[in-house]
Amino acid sequence: MRIDALLQRKGQSVATIAPAATVGDALGHLAERNIGALVVSSDGSRVEGIVSERDVVRRLHSHGPATLAEPVSEIMSSEVHTCTPEAEVESLVSLMTNRRIRHVPVVRDGSLVGIVSIGDVVKSRMDELEADRQALVDYIYAR
Repeated sequence: MRIDALLQRKGQSVATIAPAATVGDALGHLAERNIGALVVSSDGSRVEGIVSERDVVRRLHSHGPATLAEPVSEIMSSEVHTCTPEAEVESLVSLMTNRRIRHVPVVRDGSLVGIVSIGDVVKSRMDELEADRQALVDYIYAR
């Protein structure tokens, strides 16, 4: 399955935040949307970084509550691994596993068009396995 098919099922909405927004603002967005990461972007299109719950927790541990007033740009991961809509889900699984990342922005021609989480990948794989199981059951009972 390709990433564009996965995005058609889940939707292409991406939560973004400006690099100058505070970490406290980021936490509010994460909680309100019940998500684990925000793409950092000044214009909502270009990927400048990504900030996750994990980034916030680590910074809070090392710098304390003052972290909440810092700009997101101070704690974001600026080396962002992306994929294209034409990429295969299997290649994304390898990337996520090897790089130990949970969120991958989807980019076409330099513009953000979606985001895929490890949960999206797992759900997609479970749907495929269920379809395979059902096909086998149908085959067995059709004999």
